[in-house]
Amino acid sequence: MADARLAWWKSSAAKAALGWLVVLAIGAAISPGFFELEWREGRLYGTFVDVLLRASPTLLAALGMTLVIGTGGVDLSVGAVAAISAVLAARHLQSGGNAAMALTLGLGSGALLGAWNGVLVRKLGLVPIVATLVLFTAGRGLAQLASGGNVLTFRSDTFASLATGTLAGLPLPIWITLASLAALTFVVRGTSFGLYLQACGDNPRAADLAGLPVTAVIVSAYALCGLFAALSGAIVAADVQAGDAASAGLYLELDAILAVVIGGTSLRGGRVQLVGTAFGALILQTLTTLVLVQGARLEFALIAKALAVVAVCALQSERWGELLRRRPRAGGAQ
Repeated sequence: MADARLAWWKSSAAKAALGWLVVLAIGAAISPGFFELEWREGRLYGTFVDVLLRASPTLLAALGMTLVIGTGGVDLSVGAVAAISAVLAARHLQSGGNAAMALTLGLGSGALLGAWNGVLVRKLGLVPIVATLVLFTAGRGLAQLASGGNVLTFRSDTFASLATGTLAGLPLPIWITLASLAALTFVVRGTSFGLYLQACGDNPRAADLAGLPVTAVIVSAYALCGLFAALSGAIVAADVQAGDAASAGLYLELDAILAVVIGGTSLRGGRVQLVGTAFGALILQTLTTLVLVQGARLEFALIAKALAVVAVCALQSERWGELLRRRPRAGGAQ
């Protein structure tokens, strides 16, 4: 047990958690009311709660992205998938449909589009960045066609509760994200699928020769990525009660990849750090919130995100650690 705890504290996830604590400390220093909470109308309000809430869509997409990167691939289409999901759900609700079917349409389309990416990668042998670039380019156009080039507004309190509902005083998206993280962690750590996924990412050729279901694993990973991207888009649509093909999921793929990188999942595949990804997404959102709270323009948040990536990756780098260990001590031999 002690060895397991020591191994976790040395892991990339622990370093990402440390990075988030540092950012939170900075937030408390420059914004005195950062951790202030207020109970009003059966719900907690405050900047910290807002960070958790606003991080949820990115974190959901990043969890799916972690699975794909674990296979040695990448999915550039998650933003477009989120837009398609939002538009399809909004269109169904606008025509008088019920919330359950709208959510089913959104999530189902995301899973199918993700599986399509997996087929292109595995069956046609396309490089993942090229295969998903197809949907990255065409997906938002499909969303525009589905919406007729308009912002599709709707009125559905049931669907809106997906973003505005509360449970035990916290916004529902936070609980959805925590449940998704717990479920995926169990799948990756406690089932054969997780073992197969990391084996395929580490050495797909060896996994093939060993008789592992490589095709099913890779297609499933991309399908799950599409599913969680669609869920992210559905939550955003529920929040504003509209499906906007132009802005829904914009730059979502970049934030998702940044969160995965900060969390310590190797871009070469074979390694999955879901908890690290969660802390990575929280770091990005905390930085964005701090920049906005200080009254600065959003462009500065993009710079802060880039600096955070460099800092956390340097912290996780083995070479950087070796340089620190080799640094001569003060008063030592010259």
